[in-house]
This record gives sequence, structure tokens and C-alpha cells, in this order.
Amino acid sequence: MQLDFSFFNWALVSNFLLKGLYFSLLLTLVATVGGVVLGTLLALMRLSGLAWLAWPATIYVNGMRSIPLVMVILWFFLLVPALIGRPIGAEWSAVITFVAFEAAYFSEIMRAGIQSVPRGQVLAGQALGMRYAQLMQLVVLPQAFRNMLPLLLTQTIILFQDTSLVYAIGAYDLLKGFEIAGKNFGRPIESYLAAAVVYFVLCYALSWLVKRLHQKIAIVR
Repeated sequence: MQLDFSFFNWALVSNFLLKGLYFSLLLTLVATVGGVVLGTLLALMRLSGLAWLAWPATIYVNGMRSIPLVMVILWFFLLVPALIGRPIGAEWSAVITFVAFEAAYFSEIMRAGIQSVPRGQVLAGQALGMRYAQLMQLVVLPQAFRNMLPLLLTQTIILFQDTSLVYAIGAYDLLKGFEIAGKNFGRPIESYLAAAVVYFVLCYALSWLVKRLHQKIAIVR
């Protein structure tokens, strides 16, 4: 069998791939922002020292991290409409799922970042009369975000790769665009090979940028 990539041109990109790329990038951005916010809240709950906050957060984080993402996607897509009595659509289901799922992973990253802040700075803030919220907002969290920035960005790259799993519920992501193009042009093998190349190029370029950022942060330290 001879492979033929002559069908791969700008018309194909504009008609089939840009819509999917836009959704994949948008899902990555929303899930990253929402996941970091919710993950930071979960991390603070686990480090609060209060059992009624720490235990629910621990169960949530460990539970989410123990379930394959594709199963969570399917559960949200199938069970949430059954509970609320109306469909929410593949795109909204994907957004909710990714924010909820990625929060568990971002939570562990942020927890490590918070714990990496020297204890002396925390004690100094307490000596100055800072409340817990002020201490976290002004002293701990800014340093935690800086320390964990490379890991947060690496997790974001993994998140972008995982967006291809929304294919399971029919959402129009980048991989779905390649699949539809392959069917329309009768070249499914070439389409999936091209998809693999595009994902590799994008993720490799982003990984290289994260590595450079990590080196700069290390120099600042």
C-alpha cells in the first residue's frame, strides 16, 4: 500500500483542522486555569490541618488520580444528563470533566510548591501579624507558583495531549478533525499519521520552551 499525503493542504487545514485545534487549545486553557484554581484550593485544604477540610480533599484527589481519564469523561457525559434531566453536550461535558480531573493533579503540584517554601518565611510572616489568608496570598503562594511553574506547564502539555480523549464522546477536537478529513478524502491512515506528527511537533516545541524556562528559573535561584 502506498501512502499519499498530497491531499494535505491549506484547504484541508482551514476546513477540518482549525476548528478542532481551536477547541483543543481552548479546552487546554480553560482546564488549566480552572484546574490550577481548584487544585490550589484542594492543596490548601489538605495542608490546613483541619480534618474536616483535609479528608474530603484527600479523598477527592486520590480518587480522581486512581481513575482513567477516559472513564471520567464517559461518566460525566452519560451520568450528568441522567441526573439533571437534560443533555449538556460533548463540549461542556469535556470542559467540566477536564477541570475536575486536572484539579487533582494540579493540587499535588501546588501542595509540593507550598511545602517547598522555607518554613522561616512562614514564621516571619506570622511574627509580623499576618493572618493565614494574607500569609498565603502575599508570601507562600507567589513563591509556590514560581517554584512549580515548570511542572505546571509540563502538566499543561500532558493535558493538551489528553484532550484527544474527548474523541470518545464525539467532541470536535484536533484528532476529530483529522479523522473527518481522512474519511472525506479516503485517506484515514495518512490522516492519523499526520495527526501524530502535528501532536509531536506541538508538544515537543512546548516541552523545549518549558525546559528553557526551567533553566532560567534555576539561574535566578
